Amino acid sequence: MIEIDLTGKVALVTGGKNGIGKAIVDLFLEAGAIVVSGDLNYEEGFKLETDRFAVSKLNVASEESINVWLKSTLETFGKIDILVNSAGISTMDLVVDSQVPDWDKVMDVNAKGTFLTSKNVGKLMQEVGNGGRIIQIASQAGKNGYTALGTYTASKHAVLGLTKTMAKELAKDNILVNAVCPGIVETDMKHRERVEGGLIRSMTPEEIYAEDCLQIPLGRTAEAAEVANVVLFLASPLATYMTGQAINVTGGMTMH
Repeated sequence: MIEIDLTGKVALVTGGKNGIGKAIVDLFLEAGAIVVSGDLNYEEGFKLETDRFAVSKLNVASEESINVWLKSTLETFGKIDILVNSAGISTMDLVVDSQVPDWDKVMDVNAKGTFLTSKNVGKLMQEVGNGGRIIQIASQAGKNGYTALGTYTASKHAVLGLTKTMAKELAKDNILVNAVCPGIVETDMKHRERVEGGLIRSMTPEEIYAEDCLQIPLGRTAEAAEVANVVLFLASPLATYMTGQAINVTGGMTMH
């Protein structure tokens, strides 16, 4: 069995406190990486939890906040090898009933936040000249349309467009840019969406869960760790000839 070893690699993970982001942080640490987790829900400051794990309050919609995060990382660990953009939020409403503030809030985090972190880390990687990996947590919503998730869906389409463009622009620097497109994953956000979506569609969360499973060839939803496994592969030496890809982790629900 091949074991992935990221010893000595410095990995940044946005949205690393909960859900898919936390699963990625945990798996990267298990693989030996030095990990810096940035999340709006951490306390202020840059805090070393161990000699190779730090947490930091981070607002991905603020370039100033991102630059402070990157500066602290470089001062502490000296380099950045991997960026995983996992920070993401959603709101639920039919498009015709959607509110502009909700659109702005989701786009600020999911689209603008991914752009700002990728832009600034990509530039740092170019300047150092040792290549790197940028991995976006997109969604199968970046390839399809979903009722009551119009704003979220639009934001994830933007993430995939950014991924493909940056993959072309950074290829000459051996900076590989890929996206992972999870399907239905059991996270706190998904549980909230079932409640809110149920109110919009006159269904119970249990009915929506059953509907979810019926749409998936494997017959079940995903755990966050199953998404993290694919992220680890993309961050590893096993993925040296992949860039510009949007890899589905959907149990067969999306196949394109």
